[in-house]
Formats: sequence, C-alpha cells, structure tokens
Amino acid sequence: MNIVEFIKAVILGIVEGITEWLPISSTGHMILVDEFIKLNVTDEFREFFLVVIQLGAILAVVVLYWSKLWPFYIRPLSSKQKKVLSGKPVVTRGILTFVERFCDKDKWILWFKILFACIPTIVIALPFNDVIEKNFNNYVVVAIALIVYGVIFIIVEDYNKKRKPTCTSLENLSFKTAFLIGIFQVLSVVPGTSRSGSTIIGGILVGTSRTVAAEFTFFLAIPVMFGASLLKLVKFGFVFTGTEIMILVTGVVVAFVVSILAIKFLMSYIKKHDFKAFGWYRIILGVLVLGYFAGKTLLG
Repeated sequence: MNIVEFIKAVILGIVEGITEWLPISSTGHMILVDEFIKLNVTDEFREFFLVVIQLGAILAVVVLYWSKLWPFYIRPLSSKQKKVLSGKPVVTRGILTFVERFCDKDKWILWFKILFACIPTIVIALPFNDVIEKNFNNYVVVAIALIVYGVIFIIVEDYNKKRKPTCTSLENLSFKTAFLIGIFQVLSVVPGTSRSGSTIIGGILVGTSRTVAAEFTFFLAIPVMFGASLLKLVKFGFVFTGTEIMILVTGVVVAFVVSILAIKFLMSYIKKHDFKAFGWYRIILGVLVLGYFAGKTLLG
C-alpha cells in the first residue's frame, strides 16, 4: 500500500470515529468524504470498507464500557445460598449455581433489553437494506436528511426544556422504553439520518435523560454493527489483496482510537449542554452539500 492510500484510510478512519458517535451521521459523512477522497480500490471493496470500518468504532464502546457490559464474574456462594440450593433438584441446582456464581443478572437484563430493542431493525429495516443502499446513497437524500434531522434536534430540545426525564439510569430503563428507542433506530437506515441521532432523539422523547439516551445508543450499536459487518463480509467473501487488508486494518484501528476520544467528548459535553449545536451543524452542512452538488451539476 502506498503512502497516499494509507493517508486516505487514516482520514476515513478519523471521519468514521468522530461521526459514528456524534449525532451528525457517519454514513452521510463517509459518502460525502468519498466524493473528494476516493480509495484506489474496486467499488465492491469500497462499499465493504465503508461498513466494516465501523468495527473500530464498536470496539471502542466495548473497551470503554467493558465493566458495564461484561455479564460474567466469579464469586463464591454464601452459606445461605448453598443451603437454599441444596434442596433443589440436581439439574435446577446446577443451573442456579452457575447463575449465582458466574452471571451478573443486572448486566444480562441490560443485554436482553439491547437485543429486544434490535427487533424493529431486524424485522423492518434489514429486509430493505440493499434497496435503500441502491436508491438512497446519494447527496440529495443525505443533505435533506441532515437538514430535516437538524431541525428536529432543535425542536426536540426546545420541547425537552419543559420536561424532566423519567429514566435517569440504565437500570431503570424498561423493556418498553428500550423497544421504543429501537423503533427510532429503524429511521437511521436512510443515509444522512444518523443512527446515534435518531436513537438519541427517540430516547429523549420517550423520557430518558441525555446520558441514558447516549449510552443506550452506544450499546445498541454493538449487535447492529457487528451484524451489518458480518453480512458485508459474507457477501464480499474472505479473499483480500494485501493492499485491501492494510487499508481495512488502518481504517479500523484509526476509527477505534478516534472513537474513544469522540465518546469521551460527547459524554462530557452533554453533562452541561444540549444537542442544539449538532442540529445547527447538520443544517449548515446539509445546505452546503446541496449547494456544492447543485453547482457541480450546473457547471457540468
């Protein structure tokens, strides 16, 4: 891989790491950046790369929130627990002993909520993924989505000023609320919408605090993005050139490092600020995108 392709992969990794977690649309930005910085690869690999690079961003969530996500530990049973379990049938006793010794029940419940919230995406969005990619991955859709959701962010934050969140911790997040947030995630299949943006808006509207909405958005991305990357890998195949491997590894590693910084910034930012600034950014960017591509089309 020559130095030029390496620099392109680094830039794309930076863009992915920043925009995946800030509610400004990673897919939209990656499509726009690709207009100016095109990797010297096949169209098939470019499409594959723009999805699988998200693995770096996801690994950042896993690393930063490991203590909140890892559902196993090892602890001895108390005398009282042993006494209670001794009266159970052998199979039941074995299962309950395993659960009590090795499973963090609260974290398992959180994972069930995450998976439950993924159902709308699996049922509604996944069957139409190829159709959407074919027909909506263009600057007009991206620009309109950026503007529309920018306006929505501003309206929602104005509306939210008059309310107090009813859910201020992940432990208090109900299955119903998780599922409703999952429904909002379906909207993110349209390029330019932003997966984090749509789920954060959904979380705020259904009564969660900004912190809970953001954290649950991060966690919700894990199965969704791993699933999307796996599907792309199966479709693309497992045969890569040396250059393709280096581009992919570079993009994923850079996205991982930048995502850690972006997530820390966002969680610090929302403790004192709302999301209006991101709304205005989306509107301005959407207008600039429309203006640029309209001018390009007119000038031929």
